[in-house]
Amino acid sequence: MQFDIGGTLLKLVQDSGFAAFFAAGGWKSLLMIVVACVLLYLGIVKQFEPLLLVGIAFGCLLTNLPGANMYNPALWDAYINGTPFTTAAGQVITHMTFTDIIHEGGLLDVFYIGVKGGVYPSLIFMGVGAMTDFGPLISNPKSLLLGAAAQLGVFVAFFGAICLGFTGPEAASIGIIGGADGPTAIYLTTKLAPHLLGAIAIAAYSYMALIPLIQPPIMRALTTKADRKIKMEQTREVSKTERIVFPIIVSIFVILLLPSTAPLIGCLMLGNLFRECGVTERLSDTAQNALMNIVTIFLATSVGATTVASNFLTPQTLKIVFLGFISFSISTAGGIWGGNVMCALTHHKINPLIGSAGVSAVPMAARVSQIEGQKENPGNFLLMHAMGPNVAGVIGSAIAAGFLLAVFG
Repeated sequence: MQFDIGGTLLKLVQDSGFAAFFAAGGWKSLLMIVVACVLLYLGIVKQFEPLLLVGIAFGCLLTNLPGANMYNPALWDAYINGTPFTTAAGQVITHMTFTDIIHEGGLLDVFYIGVKGGVYPSLIFMGVGAMTDFGPLISNPKSLLLGAAAQLGVFVAFFGAICLGFTGPEAASIGIIGGADGPTAIYLTTKLAPHLLGAIAIAAYSYMALIPLIQPPIMRALTTKADRKIKMEQTREVSKTERIVFPIIVSIFVILLLPSTAPLIGCLMLGNLFRECGVTERLSDTAQNALMNIVTIFLATSVGATTVASNFLTPQTLKIVFLGFISFSISTAGGIWGGNVMCALTHHKINPLIGSAGVSAVPMAARVSQIEGQKENPGNFLLMHAMGPNVAGVIGSAIAAGFLLAVFG
């Protein structure tokens, strides 16, 4: 039997991913690979949210390599919209299940099940709860108002997205970028507008990484030099009983008020209870470190996998980036406006700069408040005061997401 070397080599070339770049639409995959490399540069060299952005970028790279078949949008279209899917064996699946996806999909399809099921964002919240000290919020409950004020951008961007032609569920997913809470944005978008997940996740984490650049000009524009100099009194000591009771009470009240917040608020408060109760040190350590790191890997790569060229390279992506910036900026302004009101009502005992920390990027937003305060008054120590609104922002963004999910879910 004669072996056709030329024919075999030709088949290998035709079946390779390189050949796909020359096929119709192949340039889009090539462009997305370039985008992935740019994101890797930002994550590794510029250190923009590297723990998540590196994974998202590499997931973007893997999903856009022709022929790799690690993520298959057609499978998820069948799962979400009921579109018939034909397997490699010729079987037509009219009712797609997670079991079918495991059998027919690639590695990143399997990873994405945890995103679609809401598992990864909830576990990330558990880790955040275990790492976060709620003491500043408990000692100064007024901080909750600043966390609420900083959700203003969510709803302004929502109406802006409606005006630009997005549907209600899509607009809700875009607006939540203003909460500066990546897991919440991923959770809500997965439920309401999964086709926008890649663009929204990248926008959310990019703006979170750029907080030290975006927030200070807004903070200086909306406050006076005299107000930025205000030194705040030391907060009271919070008892151990208060620390233990707080996550239990918040879980009961918020989940009864908005049951759709149960996965996020429940895991956030459980993680904090592990931290504070004093009898679960090992669980707290696991939630903060091992579990958080493992889930971050799965979450980042699977979110990156959704940035397929057909979904990402659209005019919608530019609109999402623009609206995300508007949402985040107005949320920062909303927190500052709330801080200005509180400053006036307390006869200048509260520095309005802490209002900007009402967005939920913990603890980066609080650090920015501290830095800006010290620029005006080197003896100013606002970090612990800003942590109250910062923690309130985490709860506030979850409540905002729960409200939007209850309306459009």
